[in-house]
Order: sequence, then C-alpha cells, then structure tokens
Amino acid sequence: MAVFARPHQAFVVAGVLGLAVGATACGSDDDGSSRADSPECAVYEQYQGNGGTEVSIYASIRDAEADLLEQSWEQFADCTGIEIDYEGSGEFEAQLQVRVDGGNAPDIAFIPQPGLLKRFAQAGKLTPASAETTAMAEENYAADWLRYSTIGGEFYGAPLGSNVKSFVWYSPTMFQEQGWSVPTSWDDLIELSDRAAADGIKPWCVGIESGDATGWPATDWIEDVLLRTQTPEVYDQWTTHAIPFNDQRVVDAVERAGTILRNDRYVNGGYGGVKSIATTSFQEGGLPILQDECALHRQASFYANQWPEESRVAEDGDIFAFYFPPIDPAKGKPVLGGGEFTVAFDDRPEVQAVQTYLASGEYANGRAKLGNWVSANTKLDLSNVTNPIDRLSVEILQDEQTVFRFDGSDLMPAAVGAGTFWKEMVSWISGKDTVAALDAIESSWPS
Repeated sequence: MAVFARPHQAFVVAGVLGLAVGATACGSDDDGSSRADSPECAVYEQYQGNGGTEVSIYASIRDAEADLLEQSWEQFADCTGIEIDYEGSGEFEAQLQVRVDGGNAPDIAFIPQPGLLKRFAQAGKLTPASAETTAMAEENYAADWLRYSTIGGEFYGAPLGSNVKSFVWYSPTMFQEQGWSVPTSWDDLIELSDRAAADGIKPWCVGIESGDATGWPATDWIEDVLLRTQTPEVYDQWTTHAIPFNDQRVVDAVERAGTILRNDRYVNGGYGGVKSIATTSFQEGGLPILQDECALHRQASFYANQWPEESRVAEDGDIFAFYFPPIDPAKGKPVLGGGEFTVAFDDRPEVQAVQTYLASGEYANGRAKLGNWVSANTKLDLSNVTNPIDRLSVEILQDEQTVFRFDGSDLMPAAVGAGTFWKEMVSWISGKDTVAALDAIESSWPS
C-alpha cells in the first residue's frame, strides 16, 4: 500500500526491505546502454528504444514504501535504459499544484484523489493516455476503476495501488472463545453486537480523530452503508451532487450508521461513551480488541499496519478482518475503497512507456513479490500476495460479483469531501441532529 497524502490512507511498512525482484539481473554496460537482448529483459521488449532518457515521478509515497516502489521498477529501468527519478512528499497535494502552476510539473504523478485528477484534466494540464497505455489498462482493470480517470471522454491513466475499506476487524480468538461466527449479513452483525453487549462486552470501538482531518473515518461509515442500502447509481449521483447531499436516502443511511455509532450500548469499547469517538485517534481506534475490551472495528485494509508489531494478522492469528456484510442482498457485493492513479503531464515516448508499464500485469506481480501491496490489476497472481489481509483484499477486488466504488469524500469537491463532511460528522457524533448536519453539508456545496 502507498503512504498517501491523505492522512486516512497513511501507514508504516516494516520488515520488507530485504526483498528484491531480480532487479540487477539485466545490468547495464559501462557506457550506460542496457543489455536489452538478455533473456531477463525479454519481457520489456515493447518498451525498448528509449535508452538514455529520464522520467520524473512525483507522489505522496515515501519512507520505506518509497524504497519498495523504487525497487519495483529497477529491472525495467535497467533493461530499457530509462532512468526513473522518483520523489515522494508529505506535502504532495499542495506542492503538485504549485509545481504545475509554476511550469515545473513532474512527468508522471500518482494521484490518489479522482477529484484532484479531474481538476488537472479540466484545466488542460494532463496528457491523455497513449493508445498503448489505454489498451493495457482496459485489459487489466475493471471498468469501475477506469471511470475515475476518464474525464470528458478522455482516459488519463490506470490505477496503481489500491485499498479496500469495507472491512471489520476482529479477534479470531475472542470469536472462538465466545462461540461467535463471522456475520454474513447486516442482521447477523446487529445480532452479534446485541449478544456481545448482553455479555458485557462493548461490541464496537471507533476512533475518528485525525488531526486536521478529524472526522474522515465517520464519512467512510456513511459511504459503506449508503452503498449497501442504495444502488451504485444513487451513490454516484450523491458524490457528483446529481442528488442533494441531504437527500432522504442519505439521511436514512446516516441514521442506520447511527444505530451503531451513536448507541451507548455498542460503543466505545476501551475508551468511553459515544462522545469519546471524536477524541479517539483513528490509529488507536481498534486496539482495545486485543485487550478484549471490544469485539469489532470497521476500518480499511491499511489498518493492518496499526496493530502492534508482535500481533499476527491472519485468519487464525491475533487479529483479522471480514468483509463488511451486505444490508440489502439485492445490492450485490459493494466494496468501498481507494487507490492512486498514474497520470502524465508530458507525452514524450519514454513517459508513455513508463506509464504503460505501470499498468501491466508484469509490474503488478513484480511489486507484489516485494510485499505489502494490493492492486485491482486482474493479472495479479494471488500466489505473489503473501500478506493475508492483502490477499483477502485482492480476492475481493478480483471477485466478479464485487461492485467497486471509490471513497466518496475523495470524489467530492475538497470544500465538501475534505471540509464540511468531515466537520459535520464530528458534530453529528457529538449529538447534532442528522438532518441539520446534512443540511449544513448541502449548503456548503460549491455552486
């Protein structure tokens, strides 16, 4: 997973830096030319002819994860002679805009917000993907993903990494000791919550504090519930403001989420009552599960890296997760998630070659072998995904029954998705009336 600019998508990766993907197998001659005719480089034949060039990539992925990223394309660079100059920044969102406005745009950027991608595309700053990149993306990704980087009929780039947000974390040991089964429906989930509460265990623990981004985990709850009570088309209408933010269907979804989040019988295990949710950090939100102080914590796949280092994340381990179950079976298997998109600000041949390669199955599998990686690329071989929660995420993304929708707040204008939506969810958790909170968000939507 990437260390994204958005705080709710950040995590720490450890223990995986010693891996490699045969990165130096091809090697380079002393004069800088690549040994493109070596057997190891045969897979990169279609990208040849660009030796001695350089491509810059800018993203929010940094630290240990950036090291893995650079390893993931090392063999490609060695075989093709294209030097990739990567820079990761914690100020990616703001600085990308500054660089673009100043005429210093990177060749390629990994953008995790479709709304930001759309803004650059509509401003004429992005270069539409080449025919080769488009064909590669269409071959390897479901249409649900490609629509987020298609603006005004132009396709701008394939996804790179992904995450699944529709997860509920739990302790397999606690479930076994209590005789509980993993719920497969909303009714089962509520029945389990009632049973835990009756046994003196707060069923849920929740944390939505995240510095300047406090409130975002609550927005994920609303998005997941809305996807389970309405059609994907209604969700799309909501995120694009084709229906008002305070539509009755949205009100109903928020109220349903409130049957858990604003229920003192259910929350907040290990921390206090309902109001403690707003002051509990998202990083610490689920940790009481390990002390048997709560049973369930709804959070994304990237939360795997928030558990203590000694915790084993596995179906028979200390902690694991199950798919957030459906509410209305007629709505299929909706999945909320996120990821970043590989877009270009230049159309030089070497830039197009790198962009096409990053959309390939070869890249997805090479990156997966390094560990800690989830991708919606349909060519990704599950045998290359060793982390159990990453494997479960990939299985869900590759399931033909899955109906994927991107994090709604990332799709909305920043003033709403990263502004009033977060803020009003904090007020709502603290007791504000549902309709009043949604009315306030609706009134903030840019005209």
